[in-house]
Amino acid sequence: MKAIKGILFDKDGTLLDYDESWLPVNRELARIASEGDAALADHLLRECGMDPVSGHIVPDSLLAAGNTRQIAEGLVAAGSKVDVIELTIKLDELFSNAAEFSVPVTDLAGFFARLHARGFRLGIASSDNERSIRQTAQRFGFAGHIDYVAGYDSGFGTKPEPGMVLGFCAATGLDPSEVAVVGDNNHDLHMGRNAGAGVTVAVLTGTGSRASLAAASDYCLNDITEIEPLLPALQLA
Repeated sequence: MKAIKGILFDKDGTLLDYDESWLPVNRELARIASEGDAALADHLLRECGMDPVSGHIVPDSLLAAGNTRQIAEGLVAAGSKVDVIELTIKLDELFSNAAEFSVPVTDLAGFFARLHARGFRLGIASSDNERSIRQTAQRFGFAGHIDYVAGYDSGFGTKPEPGMVLGFCAATGLDPSEVAVVGDNNHDLHMGRNAGAGVTVAVLTGTGSRASLAAASDYCLNDITEIEPLLPALQLA
């Protein structure tokens, strides 16, 4: 393994606590897609991966790992009467506004500042839209420490394709083998593997479990703060 010089993070479930940040958003998503029909809203949530009673999210389901367009298509396939294009626009707006209510897993400004000070090139690759990612970075004070942002609408393809990782490499001059990819579901980890990333790191602040993430991750951590003790070994590999 080459020394790791760059870290590419997923956003939701990785930098942001998934349950605290997204369960209310998912309920609003279903309300929009069902046009206020409560029974249909519950059905749509179940079909897309969320138990409407407990809030449990099925790992790697549409709501756990899909981008806005994929979620909109899934909602329509499950019974929503809203046009896919219209629904995609409405969900993108919902997700962008949701950045204001997101709950970080740690002090992200301090976390990214420490990684930046150690010389890492840093990026965010999310299935959310780019606007929402940038709003999150601004809100939590780490925008000045990131070198790259990619959403599903940024032109690098979608997860688990390798394009977002390769875009990060193009932006930073790194080889994929010098990059660690960090995420909470298999779409993130498979994206890293498909791109030839040097290390894949799973975290448990999202929708995955140790059992669901073990096969595709080199490390499985409770949250991103546990990356910091690993850094000396990764940088000296």
